[in-house]
Amino acid sequence: MKPQRIVSLVPSLTELVCWLGEGDRLVGRTTFCVEPAAELAKVPRIGGTKNPKIARIVEMAPDLVLANREENRREDVEALQAAGLRVLVTDPNTVPEAVAMIRELGGLLGAQERAEALAAEVEGELAAPNPERGRRVFVAVWNEPLMGLGSESYGHDLLERCGGENVLRDQPRYPASSREELAALAPDLILLPDEPYPFDGEHAAKFSEIAPAQVVDGRLLWWYGPRLPEALRTLRALLAELTQ
Repeated sequence: MKPQRIVSLVPSLTELVCWLGEGDRLVGRTTFCVEPAAELAKVPRIGGTKNPKIARIVEMAPDLVLANREENRREDVEALQAAGLRVLVTDPNTVPEAVAMIRELGGLLGAQERAEALAAEVEGELAAPNPERGRRVFVAVWNEPLMGLGSESYGHDLLERCGGENVLRDQPRYPASSREELAALAPDLILLPDEPYPFDGEHAAKFSEIAPAQVVDGRLLWWYGPRLPEALRTLRALLAELTQ
């Protein structure tokens, strides 16, 4: 039976549910679930991704809660499960895994056709040619302390499938770094996503002392779902500019 009452604890999955045409089933969302804004305006907020209001969610009696292994805390997921709620815990760490998740959620919601169309578009973009010469890229995740994008993560896989070479590809998921260590890595490009840390033009100017730095929409790097085709096109085009 298709779930009729959904609580989403993951911004990108909230957006995906709406894109699949099932937004009217959402009965709860986090404060960070902001897209699409108009459709979510009347959906109650139940706290943040790291501090959801468990008792409030249980009172809502959803028949499905959407969660993510990285964005949500294990103890919150277990508390919801202990209350008898069904929780789908997602954990895509590669683009193909994100595509599989899109298909899974589409099937669960009875929106297979739209899910398949999105999955096929992503797979079509993956088949497009990358720049001939890969460029070494550092992707910042946090500032002070400086943290970068390492391996075994969705963002890393996305970057490398677009033709970039992650300078931290041999490091763990989100390793700490320093400006000196970053300079020693000699990246060709530094990407500064505007979330989760709000990197801006002033940060770009400072990082440009090491290598060309550019602020980018963080949702292209971290949000899997309907933004995936655009993310692949945008990152591939950005890397292609460096080879010209």
